[in-house]
Amino acid sequence: MKIGIYGGTFNPPHLGHMAAARTAVDALKLDKLLLMPAAVPPHKTLPENTPDQAHRLAMVEQMADALEMPGVVEVSTLELEREGKSYTSDTLEELHRRYPGAELWLLMGTDMFLTLHQWHDAKTILRLAKICAFGRTDQDGEAVFAPQREFLKKEYHAQTATITLPGLVDVSSTQLRELLQRGRGAEYLLPAVYGYILMNKLYGTDVRLKHLELPELRACSYSMIRHKRVAHVMGVEEEAVKLAKFWGADPELARHAAILHDCTKYLDLDAQLKLCRKYGIPLDDLERQAVKLLHAKTGACIARYVFGEPDEVYEAILWHTTGKADMTLLDKVLYMADYIEPNRDFEGVDRLRELAYTDLDRAMLLGVDATIREMEERGYLIHTNTLSARQWLLDRGVKLKE
Repeated sequence: MKIGIYGGTFNPPHLGHMAAARTAVDALKLDKLLLMPAAVPPHKTLPENTPDQAHRLAMVEQMADALEMPGVVEVSTLELEREGKSYTSDTLEELHRRYPGAELWLLMGTDMFLTLHQWHDAKTILRLAKICAFGRTDQDGEAVFAPQREFLKKEYHAQTATITLPGLVDVSSTQLRELLQRGRGAEYLLPAVYGYILMNKLYGTDVRLKHLELPELRACSYSMIRHKRVAHVMGVEEEAVKLAKFWGADPELARHAAILHDCTKYLDLDAQLKLCRKYGIPLDDLERQAVKLLHAKTGACIARYVFGEPDEVYEAILWHTTGKADMTLLDKVLYMADYIEPNRDFEGVDRLRELAYTDLDRAMLLGVDATIREMEERGYLIHTNTLSARQWLLDRGVKLKE
Protein backbone atom coordinates (compact mmCIF):
# COMPACT_ATOMS: atom_id res chain seq x y z
CA MET A 1 0.00 0.00 0.00
CA LYS A 2 1.23 3.48 -0.90
CA ILE A 3 0.26 6.18 1.58
CA GLY A 4 0.86 9.89 1.10
CA ILE A 5 1.12 12.21 4.09
CA TYR A 6 0.39 15.86 3.39
CA GLY A 7 0.80 17.87 6.56
CA GLY A 8 0.96 21.53 7.44
CA THR A 9 -0.87 24.24 9.27
CA PHE A 10 -3.28 24.72 6.32
CA ASN A 11 -3.77 28.27 7.47
CA PRO A 12 -5.89 28.44 5.36
CA PRO A 13 -5.96 25.52 2.88
CA HIS A 14 -5.97 26.97 -0.64
CA LEU A 15 -6.18 25.83 -4.25
CA GLY A 16 -2.43 25.19 -4.36
CA HIS A 17 -2.80 22.64 -1.59
CA MET A 18 -5.63 20.98 -3.50
CA ALA A 19 -3.64 20.83 -6.72
CA ALA A 20 -0.66 19.31 -4.95
CA ALA A 21 -2.84 16.71 -3.25
CA ARG A 22 -4.58 15.73 -6.47
CA THR A 23 -1.30 15.56 -8.39
CA ALA A 24 0.31 13.43 -5.69
CA VAL A 25 -2.44 10.83 -5.83
CA ASP A 26 -2.13 10.59 -9.61
CA ALA A 27 1.65 10.87 -10.01
CA LEU A 28 2.57 8.56 -7.15
CA LYS A 29 -0.40 6.23 -7.63
CA LEU A 30 -1.29 6.51 -3.97
CA ASP A 31 -3.75 4.12 -2.38
CA LYS A 32 -4.36 6.56 0.47
CA LEU A 33 -3.64 10.25 1.06
CA LEU A 34 -3.73 11.58 4.62
CA LEU A 35 -4.32 15.31 4.95
CA MET A 36 -2.88 16.13 8.36
CA PRO A 37 -3.24 19.57 9.96
CA ALA A 38 -0.45 20.29 12.44
CA ALA A 39 -1.18 21.30 16.01
CA VAL A 40 2.05 23.14 16.81
CA PRO A 41 4.41 23.31 13.84
CA PRO A 42 8.03 22.88 14.98
CA HIS A 43 9.54 25.16 12.33
CA LYS A 44 7.47 28.31 12.82
CA THR A 45 5.20 30.19 15.19
CA LEU A 46 1.55 30.43 14.27
CA PRO A 47 0.49 34.06 13.63
CA GLU A 48 -1.81 35.79 16.09
CA ASN A 49 -4.91 35.61 13.91
CA THR A 50 -4.61 31.85 13.35
CA PRO A 51 -7.99 30.14 13.80
CA ASP A 52 -8.24 27.47 16.45
CA GLN A 53 -7.66 23.85 15.59
CA ALA A 54 -11.36 23.11 15.11
CA HIS A 55 -11.64 25.74 12.37
CA ARG A 56 -8.49 24.62 10.58
CA LEU A 57 -9.66 21.01 10.74
CA ALA A 58 -13.07 21.96 9.34
CA MET A 59 -11.47 23.77 6.39
CA VAL A 60 -9.19 20.81 5.64
CA GLU A 61 -12.24 18.53 5.74
CA GLN A 62 -13.91 20.77 3.16
CA MET A 63 -10.83 20.51 0.96
CA ALA A 64 -10.83 16.73 1.29
CA ASP A 65 -14.53 16.60 0.42
CA ALA A 66 -13.94 18.72 -2.69
CA LEU A 67 -11.19 16.40 -3.92
CA GLU A 68 -13.95 13.81 -4.40
CA MET A 69 -11.76 10.78 -3.76
CA PRO A 70 -13.71 8.80 -1.14
CA GLY A 71 -11.74 5.87 0.20
CA VAL A 72 -8.47 7.49 -0.90
CA VAL A 73 -8.31 10.95 0.64
CA GLU A 74 -8.74 11.08 4.42
CA VAL A 75 -8.27 13.78 7.03
CA SER A 76 -6.08 12.67 9.91
CA THR A 77 -6.23 14.27 13.36
CA LEU A 78 -3.12 12.40 14.51
CA GLU A 79 -1.04 15.53 15.09
CA LEU A 80 -3.93 17.54 16.51
CA GLU A 81 -4.49 14.86 19.13
CA ARG A 82 -0.84 14.67 20.14
CA GLU A 83 0.47 17.08 22.76
CA GLY A 84 3.46 19.30 22.07
CA LYS A 85 5.09 20.16 18.76
CA SER A 86 4.03 18.22 15.69
CA TYR A 87 7.33 16.57 14.86
CA THR A 88 7.15 14.74 11.54
CA SER A 89 9.46 11.99 12.77
CA ASP A 90 6.97 11.14 15.55
CA THR A 91 4.12 11.13 13.06
CA LEU A 92 5.91 8.80 10.66
CA GLU A 93 6.84 6.39 13.44
CA GLU A 94 3.18 6.20 14.50
CA LEU A 95 2.03 5.70 10.91
CA HIS A 96 4.68 3.00 10.49
CA ARG A 97 3.12 1.20 13.44
CA ARG A 98 -0.42 1.64 12.15
CA TYR A 99 0.38 0.59 8.59
CA PRO A 100 3.20 -1.96 8.81
CA GLY A 101 4.72 -2.63 5.43
CA ALA A 102 3.17 0.42 3.79
CA GLU A 103 5.23 2.65 1.52
CA LEU A 104 5.02 6.11 3.05
CA TRP A 105 5.39 9.26 0.94
CA LEU A 106 5.83 12.60 2.69
CA LEU A 107 4.56 15.52 0.60
CA MET A 108 5.88 19.07 0.97
CA GLY A 109 6.48 22.36 -0.77
CA THR A 110 9.75 23.70 -2.14
CA ASP A 111 10.83 25.63 0.96
CA MET A 112 10.28 22.65 3.22
CA PHE A 113 12.16 20.36 0.84
CA LEU A 114 15.19 22.64 0.71
CA THR A 115 15.47 22.70 4.51
CA LEU A 116 14.46 19.10 5.18
CA HIS A 117 17.94 18.09 6.39
CA GLN A 118 17.57 20.67 9.18
CA TRP A 119 14.32 19.20 10.52
CA HIS A 120 14.09 17.50 13.90
CA ASP A 121 15.37 13.92 13.50
CA ALA A 122 15.70 14.19 9.73
CA LYS A 123 17.45 10.81 9.67
CA THR A 124 14.32 9.07 10.97
CA ILE A 125 12.09 10.97 8.53
CA LEU A 126 14.19 9.94 5.53
CA ARG A 127 14.47 6.36 6.76
CA LEU A 128 10.72 5.91 7.16
CA ALA A 129 9.38 7.85 4.18
CA LYS A 130 10.06 8.74 0.61
CA ILE A 131 9.78 12.43 -0.22
CA CYS A 132 7.69 14.17 -2.87
CA ALA A 133 8.27 17.93 -3.21
CA PHE A 134 6.05 20.31 -5.15
CA GLY A 135 7.14 23.53 -6.79
CA ARG A 136 4.59 26.32 -7.12
CA THR A 137 6.14 28.32 -9.97
CA ASP A 138 8.35 27.87 -13.02
CA GLN A 139 11.28 28.96 -10.86
CA ASP A 140 10.77 25.89 -8.66
CA GLY A 141 12.30 23.58 -11.28
CA GLU A 142 15.32 21.32 -11.65
CA ALA A 143 17.81 24.10 -10.95
CA VAL A 144 16.28 24.40 -7.47
CA PHE A 145 15.40 20.78 -6.79
CA ALA A 146 18.36 18.85 -8.19
CA PRO A 147 21.12 19.92 -5.75
CA GLN A 148 18.99 19.15 -2.68
CA ARG A 149 17.78 15.89 -4.17
CA GLU A 150 21.37 14.76 -4.76
CA PHE A 151 22.44 15.90 -1.29
CA LEU A 152 19.66 13.97 0.43
CA LYS A 153 20.45 10.87 -1.61
CA LYS A 154 24.14 11.04 -0.77
CA GLU A 155 23.80 11.84 2.94
CA TYR A 156 20.64 9.91 3.86
CA HIS A 157 20.08 7.48 0.95
CA ALA A 158 16.75 9.30 0.52
CA GLN A 159 14.32 8.45 -2.22
CA THR A 160 12.72 11.59 -3.60
CA ALA A 161 10.44 12.78 -6.36
CA THR A 162 10.03 16.43 -7.37
CA ILE A 163 7.15 17.90 -9.36
CA THR A 164 6.61 21.48 -10.54
CA LEU A 165 3.09 22.85 -10.88
CA PRO A 166 3.94 26.03 -12.81
CA GLY A 167 1.78 29.12 -12.46
CA LEU A 168 -1.11 27.34 -10.77
CA VAL A 169 -1.58 29.12 -7.46
CA ASP A 170 1.32 31.47 -6.85
CA VAL A 171 0.33 32.56 -3.37
CA SER A 172 1.58 31.68 0.08
CA SER A 173 -0.67 31.24 3.07
CA THR A 174 0.93 34.33 4.60
CA GLN A 175 0.07 36.42 1.55
CA LEU A 176 -3.41 34.96 1.47
CA ARG A 177 -4.10 35.84 5.10
CA GLU A 178 -3.06 39.43 4.38
CA LEU A 179 -5.34 39.54 1.33
CA LEU A 180 -8.29 38.19 3.30
CA GLN A 181 -7.84 40.85 5.95
CA ARG A 182 -8.19 43.44 3.17
CA GLY A 183 -11.32 41.81 1.76
CA ARG A 184 -9.54 40.08 -1.12
CA GLY A 185 -8.10 36.65 -1.96
CA ALA A 186 -11.25 34.65 -2.75
CA GLU A 187 -9.81 33.57 -6.11
CA TYR A 188 -7.16 31.48 -4.33
CA LEU A 189 -9.67 29.51 -2.28
CA LEU A 190 -12.21 26.79 -2.76
CA PRO A 191 -15.54 28.67 -2.54
CA ALA A 192 -16.68 26.52 0.38
CA VAL A 193 -13.51 27.36 2.33
CA TYR A 194 -13.95 31.05 1.53
CA GLY A 195 -17.55 30.87 2.70
CA TYR A 196 -16.49 29.14 5.91
CA ILE A 197 -13.99 31.93 6.55
CA LEU A 198 -16.66 34.58 6.02
CA MET A 199 -19.26 32.78 8.14
CA ASN A 200 -16.83 32.49 11.03
CA LYS A 201 -15.11 35.87 10.57
CA LEU A 202 -11.65 34.30 10.31
CA TYR A 203 -8.44 36.11 9.32
CA GLY A 204 -9.86 39.54 10.08
CA THR A 205 -12.81 39.23 7.71
CA ASP A 206 -15.91 41.01 8.96
CA VAL A 207 -18.61 40.94 6.31
CA ARG A 208 -22.25 41.59 7.11
CA LEU A 209 -23.99 38.33 6.32
CA LYS A 210 -27.29 40.11 5.74
CA HIS A 211 -25.77 42.28 3.01
CA LEU A 212 -23.62 39.90 0.97
CA GLU A 213 -22.83 40.22 -2.71
CA LEU A 214 -23.80 37.18 -4.78
CA PRO A 215 -20.32 35.55 -4.92
CA GLU A 216 -20.07 35.75 -1.13
CA LEU A 217 -23.62 34.44 -0.65
CA ARG A 218 -22.86 31.49 -2.90
CA ALA A 219 -19.63 30.77 -1.04
CA CYS A 220 -21.41 30.81 2.32
CA SER A 221 -24.09 28.48 1.02
CA TYR A 222 -21.54 26.07 -0.44
CA SER A 223 -19.63 26.06 2.85
CA MET A 224 -22.64 24.48 4.56
CA ILE A 225 -23.17 21.57 2.15
CA ARG A 226 -21.20 18.68 0.70
CA HIS A 227 -19.20 19.40 -2.43
CA LYS A 228 -21.20 16.86 -4.42
CA ARG A 229 -24.31 19.00 -3.80
CA VAL A 230 -22.84 22.21 -5.17
CA ALA A 231 -23.52 21.32 -8.81
CA HIS A 232 -27.18 20.76 -7.93
CA VAL A 233 -27.46 24.12 -6.16
CA MET A 234 -25.82 25.84 -9.13
CA GLY A 235 -28.24 24.08 -11.46
CA VAL A 236 -31.26 25.13 -9.39
CA GLU A 237 -30.04 28.74 -9.43
CA GLU A 238 -29.70 28.66 -13.20
CA GLU A 239 -33.13 27.07 -13.72
CA ALA A 240 -34.92 29.24 -11.15
CA VAL A 241 -33.73 32.44 -12.79
CA LYS A 242 -34.83 31.19 -16.23
CA LEU A 243 -38.25 30.14 -14.96
CA ALA A 244 -38.71 33.39 -13.05
CA LYS A 245 -37.92 35.50 -16.11
CA PHE A 246 -40.21 33.37 -18.28
CA TRP A 247 -43.24 33.49 -15.97
CA GLY A 248 -42.76 36.99 -14.57
CA ALA A 249 -41.50 36.27 -11.06
CA ASP A 250 -38.65 38.29 -9.55
CA PRO A 251 -35.46 36.63 -10.89
CA GLU A 252 -33.26 37.93 -8.06
CA LEU A 253 -35.58 36.58 -5.38
CA ALA A 254 -35.59 33.29 -7.27
CA ARG A 255 -31.80 33.36 -7.45
CA HIS A 256 -31.38 33.95 -3.72
CA ALA A 257 -33.92 31.26 -2.83
CA ALA A 258 -32.14 28.78 -5.10
CA ILE A 259 -28.69 29.56 -3.69
CA LEU A 260 -29.86 28.92 -0.12
CA HIS A 261 -32.56 26.28 -0.57
CA ASP A 262 -30.37 23.33 0.51
CA CYS A 263 -28.07 25.11 2.95
CA THR A 264 -29.02 22.85 5.89
CA LYS A 265 -29.39 19.68 3.81
CA TYR A 266 -26.58 17.80 5.54
CA LEU A 267 -27.42 18.52 9.17
CA ASP A 268 -28.42 15.43 11.15
CA LEU A 269 -31.75 15.08 12.91
CA ASP A 270 -30.52 16.41 16.26
CA ALA A 271 -29.03 19.52 14.64
CA GLN A 272 -32.18 20.07 12.59
CA LEU A 273 -34.39 19.79 15.67
CA LYS A 274 -32.12 22.16 17.58
CA LEU A 275 -32.56 24.79 14.88
CA CYS A 276 -36.31 24.23 14.90
CA ARG A 277 -36.38 24.92 18.62
CA LYS A 278 -34.15 27.96 18.22
CA TYR A 279 -36.39 29.56 15.62
CA GLY A 280 -39.69 28.34 17.03
CA ILE A 281 -40.60 26.16 14.07
CA PRO A 282 -43.73 24.07 14.79
CA LEU A 283 -43.39 20.43 13.77
CA ASP A 284 -45.89 17.65 13.26
CA ASP A 285 -45.24 14.03 14.22
CA LEU A 286 -43.86 13.07 10.79
CA GLU A 287 -41.45 15.99 10.68
CA ARG A 288 -40.02 15.18 14.10
CA GLN A 289 -38.66 11.92 12.75
CA ALA A 290 -38.16 12.56 9.02
CA VAL A 291 -34.89 14.48 8.67
CA LYS A 292 -35.39 14.91 4.91
CA LEU A 293 -38.41 17.12 5.57
CA LEU A 294 -36.65 19.43 7.99
CA HIS A 295 -34.00 21.06 5.80
CA ALA A 296 -36.64 23.14 4.01
CA LYS A 297 -37.83 24.58 7.31
CA THR A 298 -34.42 25.15 8.84
CA GLY A 299 -32.99 26.39 5.55
CA ALA A 300 -35.77 28.95 5.30
CA CYS A 301 -34.91 30.20 8.80
CA ILE A 302 -31.21 30.45 8.02
CA ALA A 303 -32.09 32.42 4.88
CA ARG A 304 -34.26 34.83 6.88
CA TYR A 305 -32.41 35.22 10.17
CA VAL A 306 -28.78 34.73 9.15
CA PHE A 307 -28.74 36.15 5.63
CA GLY A 308 -31.60 38.64 5.93
CA GLU A 309 -33.65 37.32 3.03
CA PRO A 310 -37.22 38.66 2.64
CA ASP A 311 -40.42 36.76 3.34
CA GLU A 312 -40.85 35.71 -0.29
CA VAL A 313 -37.52 33.85 -0.25
CA TYR A 314 -38.29 32.38 3.18
CA GLU A 315 -41.63 31.00 1.95
CA ALA A 316 -40.22 29.59 -1.28
CA ILE A 317 -37.52 27.67 0.59
CA LEU A 318 -39.98 26.58 3.27
CA TRP A 319 -42.20 24.77 0.73
CA HIS A 320 -39.68 23.61 -1.87
CA THR A 321 -39.71 20.00 -0.60
CA THR A 322 -43.31 19.22 0.29
CA GLY A 323 -45.19 21.88 -1.64
CA LYS A 324 -48.51 23.11 -0.26
CA ALA A 325 -51.86 24.53 -1.25
CA ASP A 326 -51.98 28.14 -2.48
CA MET A 327 -48.36 28.29 -3.62
CA THR A 328 -47.16 31.63 -4.94
CA LEU A 329 -45.48 31.98 -8.32
CA LEU A 330 -42.07 32.16 -6.66
CA ASP A 331 -42.89 29.04 -4.62
CA LYS A 332 -43.68 27.17 -7.83
CA VAL A 333 -40.57 28.46 -9.57
CA LEU A 334 -38.26 27.14 -6.87
CA TYR A 335 -40.15 23.86 -6.53
CA MET A 336 -39.91 23.16 -10.27
CA ALA A 337 -36.32 24.42 -10.59
CA ASP A 338 -35.34 21.96 -7.87
CA TYR A 339 -37.15 19.21 -9.77
CA ILE A 340 -35.84 19.82 -13.31
CA GLU A 341 -32.44 21.53 -12.94
CA PRO A 342 -29.95 20.48 -15.65
CA ASN A 343 -28.25 17.81 -13.54
CA ARG A 344 -31.48 15.88 -12.93
CA ASP A 345 -31.73 12.67 -14.92
CA PHE A 346 -34.79 10.50 -14.41
CA GLU A 347 -37.54 9.05 -16.56
CA GLY A 348 -39.96 11.81 -17.52
CA VAL A 349 -37.71 14.76 -16.69
CA ASP A 350 -37.64 15.97 -20.31
CA ARG A 351 -41.44 16.11 -20.38
CA LEU A 352 -41.44 18.04 -17.11
CA ARG A 353 -38.89 20.50 -18.49
CA GLU A 354 -41.07 21.09 -21.52
CA LEU A 355 -44.21 21.61 -19.43
CA ALA A 356 -42.44 23.95 -17.02
CA TYR A 357 -42.24 26.49 -19.86
CA THR A 358 -45.68 25.86 -21.32
CA ASP A 359 -48.00 25.01 -18.40
CA LEU A 360 -46.36 25.57 -15.00
CA ASP A 361 -49.31 24.34 -12.95
CA ARG A 362 -49.54 21.11 -14.90
CA ALA A 363 -45.79 20.59 -14.49
CA MET A 364 -46.31 21.13 -10.77
CA LEU A 365 -49.12 18.58 -10.61
CA LEU A 366 -47.12 15.97 -12.50
CA GLY A 367 -44.15 16.55 -10.21
CA VAL A 368 -46.18 16.38 -7.01
CA ASP A 369 -48.07 13.30 -8.22
CA ALA A 370 -44.83 11.54 -9.18
CA THR A 371 -43.44 12.28 -5.72
CA ILE A 372 -46.54 10.85 -4.04
CA ARG A 373 -46.46 7.69 -6.14
CA GLU A 374 -42.76 7.15 -5.44
CA MET A 375 -43.31 7.58 -1.71
CA GLU A 376 -46.21 5.12 -1.79
CA GLU A 377 -44.12 2.57 -3.71
CA ARG A 378 -41.34 2.83 -1.12
CA GLY A 379 -43.77 2.55 1.76
CA TYR A 380 -42.99 6.03 3.10
CA LEU A 381 -45.48 8.31 4.81
CA ILE A 382 -46.56 11.25 2.67
CA HIS A 383 -46.71 14.68 4.21
CA THR A 384 -50.13 16.28 4.37
CA ASN A 385 -48.83 19.42 2.63
CA THR A 386 -47.84 17.37 -0.40
CA LEU A 387 -51.32 15.82 -0.56
CA SER A 388 -52.82 19.28 -0.14
CA ALA A 389 -50.70 20.62 -2.98
CA ARG A 390 -52.00 17.94 -5.34
CA GLN A 391 -55.61 18.50 -4.31
CA TRP A 392 -55.24 22.27 -4.64
CA LEU A 393 -53.94 21.91 -8.19
CA LEU A 394 -56.73 19.47 -9.09
CA ASP A 395 -59.32 21.86 -7.64
CA ARG A 396 -57.94 24.59 -9.89
CA GLY A 397 -58.80 22.44 -12.90
CA VAL A 398 -55.27 21.24 -13.59
CA LYS A 399 -55.26 17.79 -15.17
CA LEU A 400 -52.73 15.00 -15.02
CA LYS A 401 -53.43 13.92 -18.59
CA GLU A 402 -54.15 15.92 -21.69
